[in-house]
Amino acid sequence: MTKTVSILGSTGSIGRQTLSVVEHLGLSVAALTCGSSLDLMEQQCRKFHPALAVVSTPELAAELRARLSDLPEIEIQHGEAGLLAAASLPQADTVITAVVGMLGLKPTLAAIRAGKRIGLANKETLVCAGELVMAEAKQYGAEIIPVDSEHSAIFQCLMGNQDRGEVKRLILTASGGAFYGWSREQLKLATKEQALRHPNWKMGAKITVDCATMLNKGLEFIEAMRLYEMPPEKIAVVVHRQSIVHSLVEYCDGAVLAQLGVPDMRIPIQLALTYPHRMESPAAPLDLITCGDLTFAPPDYETFPCLGLAMHAARTGGTACAILNGANEVAVAAYLAGQVGFYDISDGIACALDTVPSVADTSLEAALEADHQARAATLAYFHRIGKVI
Repeated sequence: MTKTVSILGSTGSIGRQTLSVVEHLGLSVAALTCGSSLDLMEQQCRKFHPALAVVSTPELAAELRARLSDLPEIEIQHGEAGLLAAASLPQADTVITAVVGMLGLKPTLAAIRAGKRIGLANKETLVCAGELVMAEAKQYGAEIIPVDSEHSAIFQCLMGNQDRGEVKRLILTASGGAFYGWSREQLKLATKEQALRHPNWKMGAKITVDCATMLNKGLEFIEAMRLYEMPPEKIAVVVHRQSIVHSLVEYCDGAVLAQLGVPDMRIPIQLALTYPHRMESPAAPLDLITCGDLTFAPPDYETFPCLGLAMHAARTGGTACAILNGANEVAVAAYLAGQVGFYDISDGIACALDTVPSVADTSLEAALEADHQARAATLAYFHRIGKVI
């Protein structure tokens, strides 16, 4: 069980909920990192007294250092070097990677190489370089415990399974996001404010838009391949609007195991910190009598093409998944900035997958280059159609 934790992305949704669990369990905090949320970072530092606090820029680091001048024992760093230091700090036994996007890849690798337990909440790490990450985890003896509710569910349903050959299918559940049931005509005019109204979860803006496009489930599809060494044909997606059944595993004998719980991220976060043990949680228990009907439906690939694009990238392999992710990060940022429409996101991803060559190379350098090319191709596409100036 974890005793001391470093949290990469402590001011985001997962980071804040992790600190809630840390406080509940009475754990120590070794490092906290954030982008630019200086007020909240200062509050967290004063409450949890980390050895290291990291922000994005030298200017923010100087300001935080001035604010925390009465706490000289807290070292202040910035940028990528600071993230890498936080990920590999000797006194931490567990690192929660809750930063968004490709920014999480190098720190996750640093934590792995330092032999840490990784509480993985950064999808992009496994999407863009999953083969490399899993190989290094084996090499350095680092545990990777998924924090995403769906992958935590599968992780739990596979506990005790010694032979992956007995697994018939991994079944990922999807809420369907804010736009489930909308038509293509309606979605052409969908605004970011509407996209950010997730029916069940309170999350960061980027992942909430990914849920609205169903790309989030596509990223989890790719993650499942890497985490559990499963081919794409043994992974399925079903829409489950209530977010009570967090995912399922179907075995060859017809048994289907599911993990159920209220939609509260503190449950999978706590498991990542306490595994292989379970402890009393601050989350509310699930009441089967009052939770309502549980429904399941197939995804609508035509209305939500991002899911199909992700599955296509997964089957293509090589650097295709890094291309998919880089294009999506650019497209979602443009959507949140009000520069492009809902279907421009999937069109931008499709353009990048068509124009950037995928190579069969699992190195970090190849993933980073594919990401760079995908971002450039997506921006060029938006310029071409007059959406981003």
